Amino acid sequence: MHDDRRLTEVRLERFLRERITPAIYPRTIPLALSSWVVPDEPVPAMEALRQDFAPQEHGAAWGRPWSTLWLRLQGDVPDSWGTSADTSVEVVVDLGFTAEIPGFQCEGIAWRPDGTIIKAISPRNQYIPLKLLGSGMAVDFYVEAAANPDVAQGWTFAATPYGDKATSGNEPKYRLGSIVIAERNQTVWELQQDIATLNGLMHELPMELPRRHNILRALERMLDILDPDDVPGTASAGRAALAEALAQPAYASAHQLVATGHAHIDSAWLWPVRETVRKCARTFSNVVALMDEDPEFVFSCSSAQQLAWIKEAYPELFGRIREKIRTGQFIPVGGMWVESDTNMPGGEAMARQFLEGKSFFLDEFGVDCQEAWLPDSFGYSAALPQIVKAAGSQYFLTQKISWNQINRMPHHTFDWEGIDGTRIFTHFPPVDTYNSDLSARDLAHAERNYRDHGNGTTSLVPFGYGDGGGGPTREMLAAARRAADLEGSTKVQLGSSAGFFARAQADAGPLPVWVGEMYLELHRGTYTSQAKTKRGNRRSEHLLREAELWCATAAVRAGQPYPAAELKRLWRLVLLQQFHDILPGSSIAWVHQDAERNYAAVARGLEALIADAAAAVLGTGETEFLLNAAPHQRLGVPSLAIAAPVRIGPEVTISANDGGYILDNGIIRAVLDADGLLASLTDYASGREAIAPGQHGNLLELHRDTPNEWDAWDIDAFYRRNVVRLTEARSVALEYGGPDAAVVVVERLAGSSPVTQRISLAAGADSLSISTVVDWQEREKLLKLGFPLDVKADRSAAETQFGHVFRPTHLNTSWEAAKFEICAHRWIHIAEPGYGVAVSNASSYGHDVTRDVRADDGGTTTTVRISLLRAPKFPDPGADRGTHELTVTIRPGASIADAVEEGYRTNLAPRLVKGAHGADPLVAVSNPALVIEAVKLAEDGSGDVVVRLYESLGERSAGRVSANFEAGSVYAVDLLERPVDAPGVTAGRDTAGLVLRPFQLVTLRFTR
Repeated sequence: MHDDRRLTEVRLERFLRERITPAIYPRTIPLALSSWVVPDEPVPAMEALRQDFAPQEHGAAWGRPWSTLWLRLQGDVPDSWGTSADTSVEVVVDLGFTAEIPGFQCEGIAWRPDGTIIKAISPRNQYIPLKLLGSGMAVDFYVEAAANPDVAQGWTFAATPYGDKATSGNEPKYRLGSIVIAERNQTVWELQQDIATLNGLMHELPMELPRRHNILRALERMLDILDPDDVPGTASAGRAALAEALAQPAYASAHQLVATGHAHIDSAWLWPVRETVRKCARTFSNVVALMDEDPEFVFSCSSAQQLAWIKEAYPELFGRIREKIRTGQFIPVGGMWVESDTNMPGGEAMARQFLEGKSFFLDEFGVDCQEAWLPDSFGYSAALPQIVKAAGSQYFLTQKISWNQINRMPHHTFDWEGIDGTRIFTHFPPVDTYNSDLSARDLAHAERNYRDHGNGTTSLVPFGYGDGGGGPTREMLAAARRAADLEGSTKVQLGSSAGFFARAQADAGPLPVWVGEMYLELHRGTYTSQAKTKRGNRRSEHLLREAELWCATAAVRAGQPYPAAELKRLWRLVLLQQFHDILPGSSIAWVHQDAERNYAAVARGLEALIADAAAAVLGTGETEFLLNAAPHQRLGVPSLAIAAPVRIGPEVTISANDGGYILDNGIIRAVLDADGLLASLTDYASGREAIAPGQHGNLLELHRDTPNEWDAWDIDAFYRRNVVRLTEARSVALEYGGPDAAVVVVERLAGSSPVTQRISLAAGADSLSISTVVDWQEREKLLKLGFPLDVKADRSAAETQFGHVFRPTHLNTSWEAAKFEICAHRWIHIAEPGYGVAVSNASSYGHDVTRDVRADDGGTTTTVRISLLRAPKFPDPGADRGTHELTVTIRPGASIADAVEEGYRTNLAPRLVKGAHGADPLVAVSNPALVIEAVKLAEDGSGDVVVRLYESLGERSAGRVSANFEAGSVYAVDLLERPVDAPGVTAGRDTAGLVLRPFQLVTLRFTR
């Protein structure tokens, strides 16, 4: 039986390859070609169509990397073609595709002569039906062909020059393939789809099942019936031989799959943002064309930014999309500006991802997305559940956790509980891909893999080519139809994600609960790669905070118009850079060069807004004022206020000490040894030594960093086994010593990279600041900065959005051991009862925290290390090369409240401006545990003041938020600034009373 089965399989494979597939297009005629090469960057279609096109040879080489070739295709269809009921005419275009998967190579889009889009051309989607050309039996249209290079290069992770246009070369990468008018036989194509479904299903069924053998015999009968010399003439009979096998209904207990069309298009990755805009046009035009053919086809589109690009660059296509949204086929999902990273964006940035995304979908289409949709982001912050709920959404979907290296998530459908106790209904599709082709293999895997059998019967399968785009195909829709009710298979139903969530929620029994972050046990290097991109993000977030605060203050106090449109533009630009392959540093050089330019433009724009607002508020004068945008008092100035600073604290003293120095400001005392290492750090309030006995802080360590794969993405645990401790200094010298501050400069080498550190202590400061400037020239190395602390800490606290998350420092289980590199925002804190230490940073995210029991005294050393720089070779072989400045502070004797304050202090530098008078804060909060994260004017242009705040300490906290201007009323709103009932909020006329649970997020609206 086994030999018989194998012989049939071999026979079927060859018959498909040599007889059936060629018979789909039995007759073809080459088209006449002419072309125009775009000199540099892509141009609008109407500009291209006005150019002079020269004759183009079939089969010719074309396409230097990242270039664009416009082709004109002309010809006439023979009168006899497409006249029978089962035939039609199509144009088939092969641009020289090098693989079957679209999105990672050349691709194109077809245009009518009037400048309207027809559809895209890509592998597995090379056809254009004649009826879409609108020209009777004549063919005359254009193809915009993009010579995008295959940066992936077979996923060997070898260094490649193709990620930068300046290094990618000028040699053509492709050669034109067959470009023809073709007569298509629909019956033969349908037969091909019948075979694909049954053959795929047969290979997923156990050998002992009768169903498997029944399918095998049906395929044998079909092969016997087909005439190899006349496949079109016998295709109907062949289909009839398979009809009974396809008509057998699924078992009543079969798993239910809701299949929603999808194309997870990375907004930048192995291509620049400018190419993503065209990828979106290609994919969405394909989708709309499929919808015209199949009214039951539903497509989920997750990124507002991508539709905003279409609106701007392709308005005619945008109009067609708008109509499909109206009919319920093209469905906006996710409600975010982009599918962002969720580990590194700050709290207000994550709020704005939903504010901008959901507002765009509401304003443009009247759609209020109910699901957060993040299939590919690299782990999920524990703060997300309440942010999603605060945006007015109720569901969450991810896929990436299936990539975990070590531990498998225990459920696919569950409630996810965040740091404040908010729970959100969450689904993790068991198909383990967001790019399914609805093959029998994918469907069977989804059913076998589903971990909630007995408690639920339904899961979601997103299908369509993604990453580089392409989307669903007609073959995928054919597969869905055949698997709707098929014995041995899951039941597949085309539908929307919203429909799935409603069905799954009603179907599920008591839900299990996952508490805390969904940490991805992979891609840990993304907290560190491309340090300049991360610095730009952090700086932009804080400049946006300042700009909104001072512009709102200027509007209320001085009547200056609020620059809402410019602030929105700059916010959206920053939100785009938070896409999950830009901010994580996992894109080609071109992408990060663009990001750095964008951050520079954001800084210029925001600095100008801040200067204008400050001038309006302060007036003209020579008195120096501090603009304190921090949520804490600083230099005698109240939070969120403008006032003259007060110099406080005793003078700094500095003394030589055996080749090193002692820095003392009466609050803390730091001892630097002759190599610039931190030998001692004490605070006078506790009198405790923070540095572990016999060890040194400010210790730079250089590790080998050669991950097994996914260079820019991954740090593998074995990096720790190869380390060089940079204990030797080239020089240690006093740069400045005065009553207001002391600065010691330390120079050393990290490999061949010069390092200059400025260790400073200011009067009145609670922390020691260390600025590390590195001319980074290493390759495949990881640079860390460590502090071994005399603290017995069983867990660390790391800032995340609107709060902090605790992680064990021990390795009791595989779940804890997997978290050998963790993400923190502005600070990380370790403590034992009564004493703690905070380490803050100005631009870093990657950290590790380890604990060891000392042999000599039995004490515990808890070491905090910050990952400063990496040097991966793929996808950007020059990643991080160049000069970086990375600032870290260490604060001994610190509580969580101190850590929160230190994080803002490190990231919001004092801003001193001259003027005539200061300004009281627009709002004041009575309890510093309630931290104001944003002050802005309302999105609707009413002039109302919107205040976002959160409980920062992880405990129940009460207080009042009061307006320092004439307010008509105050009430709680969601992130879209719509009224909501908020627990713990008591509203008054100009004051809101708050009793907040740990980490609770609240947005208040003060009317004017």
